Amino acid sequence: MRINKYIASCGVASRRKAEEIILQGRVKVNGKTVEELSFSVDENNDIVEIDNEQIGLDEKKVYIVLNKPEGYITTVKDQFDRPSVLDLVKDIKERIYPIGRLDYETSGLLILTNDGDLTYTLTHPKHEVDKTYMAIVKGIPTPEQMKDFESGLYIEDYKTAPAKIKIVKKDEEKNYAICQIKIHEGRNRQVRKMCRAINHPVMRLRRVAMGKITLKETEIGKYRYLTDEEIQYLKGLK
Repeated sequence: MRINKYIASCGVASRRKAEEIILQGRVKVNGKTVEELSFSVDENNDIVEIDNEQIGLDEKKVYIVLNKPEGYITTVKDQFDRPSVLDLVKDIKERIYPIGRLDYETSGLLILTNDGDLTYTLTHPKHEVDKTYMAIVKGIPTPEQMKDFESGLYIEDYKTAPAKIKIVKKDEEKNYAICQIKIHEGRNRQVRKMCRAINHPVMRLRRVAMGKITLKETEIGKYRYLTDEEIQYLKGLK
């Protein structure tokens, strides 16, 4: 098994992140540092370590949905020492990590797992998993603006893929609208940038679904375990 896939299968990180860890010289196999991405591991006999800590394939797979509050980062830590979503799941003994990201100001659904293969499936662009958001935007989008939004917008150096947007509530007196937005890309702060591109900047943003997975009754700052049916649904997205 290739070293990056082995690391992902151990639940340490996604395949992409595993490649970064390897290239950083943090991986040892049988006591020797490995920096070659094509290196193969004998999972039954080789001893693999990351940062001098042994990893293995026998870790229980964990799948949870967290209702992320605003004001939390989805990385382990950052230079500003802001709280991480991992602080909210400290009672889970397995080493889990988020699938994708939600920015600091955005709340809502975030899936965390130690299943590297599932992370790869859900984050790879070819799988086009819909992500549903509820956005409170300044002003009320016109039909023309919504059509542009759905057709794709030029943002920075790329054009967004087709998306969906509909107004579920509007207040002309207070000059805002609540919109349901669906995208399948996962670029940095994409929903916010798209709304700004049609001149209706986001005031509040919340992710409410990823594919068919929803928060259900999960309170803000709390999490729930995915059901077997939900796990099989996610694994079937290939």
